Amino acid sequence: MKIALLSPAGAMHRYNGLFAKNLHYAPMTLALLAALIPPELDDGAVIYDETAGPIPLDLDADVIGITCITGTSARAYRFADYFRGRGATVILGGPHPSLSPDEAKQHADAVVVGLGDKAWPQLLQDIRHGQLKPFYRSGPCDGIEGRPLPRRELLIRKRYITLNTVEAVRGCHLNCAFCAYPKAFGKRVITRPVGDVVDEIKALRGKEVVFPDVNLLSDMDYLRELLAAMVPLKKWWFGLTTSDVALDEELVGLFERSGCKGLLIGFESVNAASQIEMHKGVNKPGSYKSLMDILHRHGIMVMGCFAFGADEDGPDVFARTVQLADEIQIDLPRYAIFTPFPGTDYHNQLESEGRITERDWALYDVEHCVFQPKQMTKDGLEAGLHQAWLGSYSARSILRRWRWNNPKLFFYGWLYLLVNLGYRQYAKKFKVFDAGVMADNSDVPGPDGPGSM
Repeated sequence: MKIALLSPAGAMHRYNGLFAKNLHYAPMTLALLAALIPPELDDGAVIYDETAGPIPLDLDADVIGITCITGTSARAYRFADYFRGRGATVILGGPHPSLSPDEAKQHADAVVVGLGDKAWPQLLQDIRHGQLKPFYRSGPCDGIEGRPLPRRELLIRKRYITLNTVEAVRGCHLNCAFCAYPKAFGKRVITRPVGDVVDEIKALRGKEVVFPDVNLLSDMDYLRELLAAMVPLKKWWFGLTTSDVALDEELVGLFERSGCKGLLIGFESVNAASQIEMHKGVNKPGSYKSLMDILHRHGIMVMGCFAFGADEDGPDVFARTVQLADEIQIDLPRYAIFTPFPGTDYHNQLESEGRITERDWALYDVEHCVFQPKQMTKDGLEAGLHQAWLGSYSARSILRRWRWNNPKLFFYGWLYLLVNLGYRQYAKKFKVFDAGVMADNSDVPGPDGPGSM
């Protein structure tokens, strides 16, 4: 059985868009699904990730699995329709098909709803025996132990800054109003055996490790055990946490000893009222400076993520956020628009208020406004977002945010400059990718898919 696994990308983040190699680590989903193909059904699986290269239209495959988020779903549907027209059996899965399975089924022979670890191998066996079902709905995940290693050899190493992405914690204990993860995959937190994680890390080439898990702090006892086991590995690792990571400086010390060099933290907003609105009460804007001081003291750089467009955000929020990022020296500020993904509490709220204004999923990429903000226009929100990017990635801001006098960070100045310069180019070209460009999937043959609710 010839199997191809595809991950379409929106125009901005496509291989020929703004997504430079130095901003991009390899995805894990497709490499793991490839590893879960039953050996007797694997006739040379291939992976095509559109952030790293084109998806060939002359693809020769019996079964095509496509994963997508909401912002890439319109393009995924277009590919699905095209390849079904060529006779392939097409399977759709990922966050958006899990949130909108009936919509996805219009473009696929089957839809995987929820996590696909168990459903995917069974689905392939069902195809083999002519018993494919329309939907495969995963039950609660009861463990992620003992699974095969992702097939990283199917990815093109030179197209990514690293292939070393490793899953340790699945799920998050929070319930943020805007987050699609718990709606798509459930709220239960599952941890992978520490021994399995360590063995996988030992098998990796290179010094760096990326944990793409949505929140490493979701099980603190597990995290301490994992980090203690990583200390002797002498790796450099990067991961995602919430802003309460620095409440326990002893834990931050363990982060440092285990090799942590960078964290992505969702600060979300400079407005405390916006944190409450988004159910992100763990964030306390008044503590952001002390958080940054603690992490920098331990040699840990921070990608700080902010989103604009909450009801408490007025036109001054953009300049205030850029100023805060400069003052507390966030190494890599990143900006987005609060986006109402289908199935989330935030979407339901805005829908009930009649404030959803855009029905094209291609614009649900967190960089375009798809609803009516309360205190500004849609155009004003998008313009402010662009100005925030330009402000934080001006030469002045890049120099101001770097802690030159910190010896633990100075050694990694090359990394700081490399990624800041990458985002500087992103900020400069950002405005080119307007709604027309993002929604244009005419390079994939076939009738227009709905790409809408």
